[in-house]
Amino acid sequence: MSDSSLSALPASDRPDVAARLRDALLRASFTADGLLELLGAPAYAALARSETVPALRATRGDTPLEALVRLFLLQQPVPHARVAGVLPVDACLESGWLVRVGEHSGDADGDLAATVDVRPYGGPGGEDWYIVSDLGCAVGGAGGIGNKGEGVVLGVGGASTTLAGITVRRPVASALDVGTGSGIQALHAAQHATRVTATDLNPRALHITALTLALSGAPAAELREGSLFEPLRNGETYDLIVSNPPFVISPGARLTYRDGGMGGDDLCRSIVQGAGERLNEGGFAQFLANWQHVEGEDWQDRLRSWVPRGCDAWIVQREVQDISQYAELWLRDAGDHRGDVAEYQARYDAWLDEFEARKVKAVGFGWITLRKASAAVPSITVEEWPHPVEQPLGDTVRAHFERLDYLRVRDDAALLEDHFRLVGEIVQEQVGLPGAEDPEHVVLRQHRGMRRATQVDTVGAGFAGVCDGSLSAGRILDAIAQLMGEDPVLLRDRTPAQIRLLVEQGFLEPAGGR
Repeated sequence: MSDSSLSALPASDRPDVAARLRDALLRASFTADGLLELLGAPAYAALARSETVPALRATRGDTPLEALVRLFLLQQPVPHARVAGVLPVDACLESGWLVRVGEHSGDADGDLAATVDVRPYGGPGGEDWYIVSDLGCAVGGAGGIGNKGEGVVLGVGGASTTLAGITVRRPVASALDVGTGSGIQALHAAQHATRVTATDLNPRALHITALTLALSGAPAAELREGSLFEPLRNGETYDLIVSNPPFVISPGARLTYRDGGMGGDDLCRSIVQGAGERLNEGGFAQFLANWQHVEGEDWQDRLRSWVPRGCDAWIVQREVQDISQYAELWLRDAGDHRGDVAEYQARYDAWLDEFEARKVKAVGFGWITLRKASAAVPSITVEEWPHPVEQPLGDTVRAHFERLDYLRVRDDAALLEDHFRLVGEIVQEQVGLPGAEDPEHVVLRQHRGMRRATQVDTVGAGFAGVCDGSLSAGRILDAIAQLMGEDPVLLRDRTPAQIRLLVEQGFLEPAGGR
């Protein structure tokens, strides 16, 4: 994919230069922590909004770190003399990481500029990584950089870090990153997968992924060009599949990184449905996705129909936007709001025409996790949870499916024989009128993971409160029945459903740690 509006990229076959450049960046504290300390929290946060003025003001000094921030994050030319003592300049010029610029570009003492953005990125274990992207794309969307090249490759964004945070992290033999972009998901996967494969329709993205991995000191990935699963061989399967795909529902493909080129939410449906046959037994596939809310159709039923055979699924809708909000979001992402007014309005009209033709009234955004289980009756959970959560959530996601396995093989009698513990950092809230003898509602609330809140009755609250693993569920209910003057048989009959819900949502766990 040739795009004359985009700069030439550094050579991806020079790991020696990438290693020397990495060492130089680390020596100068060009790291996530170093960047935050230099810029301060407000300027650092402004970068994520594609606002560079605070960072420019914070880097007016003459330290090596300030020079590197201006060079690799703020796209500012820096005098050769300032860079020479910090970076292996000759090697960086020869391999394409730097170029000479300005009126005296042939002058050995002139200014230097970077050919790509390099953003420091802290790994989950404190690793110092670097995400490479096209110029101006280290933060924010294309609208923040004014570069509308079709094949533009963005750096780290909120969607990227969200997917990285929810991904189940465990040692696996193989991982697949579909639509790799700048390579952030492949970089994470390389820490716990023996073999990593990354695919992308955009060859420029594959090139940049190679640079990201090399500059971060990570093992190289197997890079394959093509759409979605097309580059894979027949019968090729993986233990982990991740994708932050071009999920935007738009009236036409304009930017490769976000517009998948299929109508409506077909691209997201295709990648979810296609993942089932590419997963090994027990493997996870995790995606970010957008989906249509169509008039006269239950959005949850729509998503259930996407789940491939042989897979359990957990689908969480995090946000819903009406079609006007959605169109405005992505028109701004492309920078259209800064251009010709009539052209902006025409494109806005085109988005609304597309939605109206499909009878779409809103668009949902969220997470989809599949787990290959091949159970006789698959478990498919589709829910809405727009509230704050605690990232990373990978362990929470894995525990969700472990709880499903536990509940799937236990009838009510077996459940009452088991012992349970109240999970840590659960609090009880009572809601009622001031001075009332009894609360109207009792709510259990988590302070970790999904941070769920669930309403329980008096029996449920009392049951959860005494679960310390020492007594079986049935014996606890018998004691509650005696205290309340209820029939213990009737209490045993009506309470298991509430226990199941508390286990499923992570408020209670089997005392054996299962």
